[in-house]
Amino acid sequence: MAISYKKLWKLLIDKDMKKKDLQQLAGISAASVTKLGKNENVNTEIIEKICVALQCDVSDIMEMADED
Repeated sequence: MAISYKKLWKLLIDKDMKKKDLQQLAGISAASVTKLGKNENVNTEIIEKICVALQCDVSDIMEMADED
């Protein structure tokens, strides 16, 4: 099992936001956004900042996915 952030990217599309907008709104680094884009691990502080910025829950931006 692996973490997938597909829900985050869909949410950004629904909110008509770009990754750069998320970076600025949540106050996270470009490196963190890159890690999210590659479904790599980020710390819970980053997840918390995103959830606060987007006014959503953790389950709205990430999910467990089967590894191929």
